[in-house]
Amino acid sequence: MRRTVLLLLLGLAAGTALSVRPSPAVEAPFEPGLMRLAEILGSLHFLRNLCGENGDTWRGEMEKLLASENPDAERRARFIAHFNRGYRSFEATYGQCTASAREAIDRYMKEGARLSRDIASRYGN
Repeated sequence: MRRTVLLLLLGLAAGTALSVRPSPAVEAPFEPGLMRLAEILGSLHFLRNLCGENGDTWRGEMEKLLASENPDAERRARFIAHFNRGYRSFEATYGQCTASAREAIDRYMKEGARLSRDIASRYGN
C-alpha cells in the first residue's frame, strides 16, 4: 500500500512538472501602436521620396525608433517587417506622385503624429 501511494505521488509530481510550461510573454499595451508607427514610417519613406523629398528622413526616424526601443532580435525583425510592409504597399501602388499619394502623405503624417503623441503621453516616462 505504501509503495503504491509513493508511486502515485511520484507519477503526479512528474506529470505536474511536465505540464508546467512558461507562459508566453504578454505584449505591452503600446506594442501595436509602435508597430503601426513603423509601418507609417515605411509608407512615408516611400511616398515622400516619390513626391520629391529625396532623402532618408523617414528611414532615419525608424532608426531613432529602433535605438530608443533597443529591441531584442525578434522584436527588431517585427519592427523592420512593418516598416518594409508600409514601404512596399505603396511601392506596388504608385509609380509617380499623384494627388492621392499627397493625400496619403497628409493622412499618414497626422496619424503618425497622433500615435507618437498618444504613446508618449500614455506610456512615456
